[in-house]
Amino acid sequence: MMVSFFDQFASPYLLGIPLIAVALTLPWMLFPTPPSRWMNNRLIAVQTWLINRFINQLMMPLNVGGHKWALLLTSLMLFLITVNMLGLLPYTFTPTTQLSLNLGLAVPLWLATVIIGMRNQPTVALGHLLPEGTPIPLIPVLIVIETISLFIRPLALGVRLTANLTAGHLLIQLIATAVFVLMPVMPTVAILTAAVLFLLTLLEVAVAMIQAYVFVLLLSLYLQENV
Repeated sequence: MMVSFFDQFASPYLLGIPLIAVALTLPWMLFPTPPSRWMNNRLIAVQTWLINRFINQLMMPLNVGGHKWALLLTSLMLFLITVNMLGLLPYTFTPTTQLSLNLGLAVPLWLATVIIGMRNQPTVALGHLLPEGTPIPLIPVLIVIETISLFIRPLALGVRLTANLTAGHLLIQLIATAVFVLMPVMPTVAILTAAVLFLLTLLEVAVAMIQAYVFVLLLSLYLQENV
């Protein structure tokens, strides 16, 4: 029974083709594209307003050099939200529960921020490894600790997203299994458990959006240190 709970995190195959590729390309087909007319419909107007608000909130702490990342970070935000939300539907697969995919998103973007910092302002970028006013005996220890914390950032990004989504999916499946088991034996308890399952599903919808926002927000904070 416990093995079947974790089967939902295995990438499904159809005719030998991994369906994770379909799951990764599907979100781009769900967003409406603005027409060539002067006036947009309500859905596109709301979508444009939300995207503009997110860009303003995300780019506010950054200087002009970091504004070049607006399109990339916004696209990543929409992609993560859509994939996380689609994974809550029945008989679907959530690609962001795979640590390899999350690290594949986190490591290149984090490395790009580090390279930008080393290229544009190497003194400031290296200065983050040693806080100002550090006593001389603690300098080697702090440099090692700050270097480790620097290289652990992409791992923390990927593990945070994977762990939150995996834990939520497992909890939903466990409670749903309890509802099916208790229904013929204790219907009242099963109904109460189903109510808890509904509230947990709403919580997971919020978690899916919040974790996507946190992923992009932390990347913007890493970028802020290097531009």
